[in-house]
Amino acid sequence: MADNGPAELIVIRHGETVWNRQARLQGQKDPDLSPKGVAQAEMLAERVARESFAALISSDLKRAMQTAEAIGRRTGHKVIPEPGLRERSFGLFEGLTWEQIEQRYPDLHEAYWRGRDFAPPGGETARQRHERVVACASRIAAEHAGQRVVLVAHGGVLESLFKHALSLHYQARRTFSLYNASLNVLQVHEGEWRLGTWGDVAHLPAGDAIDDY
Repeated sequence: MADNGPAELIVIRHGETVWNRQARLQGQKDPDLSPKGVAQAEMLAERVARESFAALISSDLKRAMQTAEAIGRRTGHKVIPEPGLRERSFGLFEGLTWEQIEQRYPDLHEAYWRGRDFAPPGGETARQRHERVVACASRIAAEHAGQRVVLVAHGGVLESLFKHALSLHYQARRTFSLYNASLNVLQVHEGEWRLGTWGDVAHLPAGDAIDDY
């Protein structure tokens, strides 16, 4: 079988939502982009439109789809929805701040921070999210060997892909950015991952992107 070369994944985090600004856990809930997030998506789309790429694939959650659709309007690509790129499900915690979670569910709050493989009721563990995301992105890379693909996803998705590319444990402490509307580049070749660009927000006004999820 011919070697078609590495796949290049341009992985993008969705624009800001109101819940991002309020520090609420979004998980697989579906808040819209905020007005700032809409503006970020348009600036991001202008940046991405300078690149040629084979496919535009997005988490099927609304905030990611809205960001991807802004890119698609600029580039002419149809957005392909992909549930495997969803954010981690936080179940009962979704829509709440950590302060609210601690007040309402102190035992669950303690269990979450005591063990990163804890799943909030109705949610996923960190391992489940990590394995789902890596499997999905690996499949996409294998299907697009030798091509550039744009993936629009979430902070937790970016976290998993960064750690996988650097062979970090999925529970390793995060010491890297997960900016809204950031552009991040990974290469995948025959199952080997390499980190290229990370946390690029040069297309946004200085200080415009939040680093949390």
